[in-house]
Amino acid sequence: MTVTEAERPELQRRTIRVLLASVVPAGVGLAGGFAGIAILADEITGSDTLAGLAAASVSVGGSLMTIPLAKFMARRGRRPGLRLGWTIAAGGAAFAFFAAVFEFYSLLILGAMGLGVGSATTLSARYAGADLASESSRARAIGFLVWAGTIGSVLGPTLALGPAGWVAKQLGLPELAGPYMLSFVVFIIAGVLVDRLLRPDPLVAAGGLTATGADRPPVRDAFRRIWRSKPARLAVFGMMLGQGVMVGVMTMTPIHMKDGNHELRIIGFVISVHILGMYALSPIVGWLVDKVGTHLMIGSGGIVLFLIGVGWSFALIAGSTLLTSSFPIQHRVAIQGASDLLMVASGASAGISAGLAVEWSSFHSLSHWSGVAALAMVVAAGWALLVSTRHPQIT
Repeated sequence: MTVTEAERPELQRRTIRVLLASVVPAGVGLAGGFAGIAILADEITGSDTLAGLAAASVSVGGSLMTIPLAKFMARRGRRPGLRLGWTIAAGGAAFAFFAAVFEFYSLLILGAMGLGVGSATTLSARYAGADLASESSRARAIGFLVWAGTIGSVLGPTLALGPAGWVAKQLGLPELAGPYMLSFVVFIIAGVLVDRLLRPDPLVAAGGLTATGADRPPVRDAFRRIWRSKPARLAVFGMMLGQGVMVGVMTMTPIHMKDGNHELRIIGFVISVHILGMYALSPIVGWLVDKVGTHLMIGSGGIVLFLIGVGWSFALIAGSTLLTSSFPIQHRVAIQGASDLLMVASGASAGISAGLAVEWSSFHSLSHWSGVAALAMVVAAGWALLVSTRHPQIT
């Protein structure tokens, strides 16, 4: 079914409400599970490098799933794709739980990759919120969906490393099994909510599934389309760099704090504050993107990446909006999937590199060079804005 213009605003509001209700528990599961991965890996192996590798496996799992998830959504719709992704994430939480119980590092890698599927799924939810949005409100819709992760993602580490860990200990289990008990439950809740309530499917209602096989390009062609579009290249570059800097620094922050003899609950609190920076200002960022433009906001993201979470928010929302606006609805899902693959892969590479950097040098050095890398976003966005101002016909 395709909705009429008169029906679109009310359906968009309903879609946002349902996605909000689903993304919140998914955020708890992802953030809570991620907060414990590096610490658990360090306890099992005693290696910073292997701890960084375990945390980076979240990004690896997300990278591996973005293209299949995009293909599935392009064929079936947003609702089945979100349900599938969060169900796989629940399975990943189960693997991580058994890794904590049996101190089995390989199981933790599998569990982290499963949680990464949940991350890729939650990222794709922001595009589901934009399917029915008007051109003038698209960034606000994306920002609002990113903001939806605030409650769940801020509470996740605190709940996982606090009350959930306490419950696990009362059950005679390792304290770090608690986060994955919590993640399993909340990912199942997210999948059930979206399955029951996201009807009609926003992508179907927007006409995104009406293209024939010939008109809808295969996902492998999405990379070529991104490369050929100057706005899309800037959008993807901004999201990749923002993700890489954020993941690189925050992957090793729990280990750095643990080495400084901070308690788990304090580490969880710090991660929660970081995630608050990522999500809390998203509606304002979305409003600014709609008002001042995507190029300026991507460049601003590079400037404020010293505030890791806020800079990530600038890059993600502005980049997602610019990418979505650059292509027709029939082509967007494949291109969004390809873009998220590149973004999440950037995070995976940064996470793995971060562990090596800290082991070979220091956390201070990692943070310093991450800040330097962020300046590339400022240069790229500034150049694109200058070119578009002087030559408006160039896109």
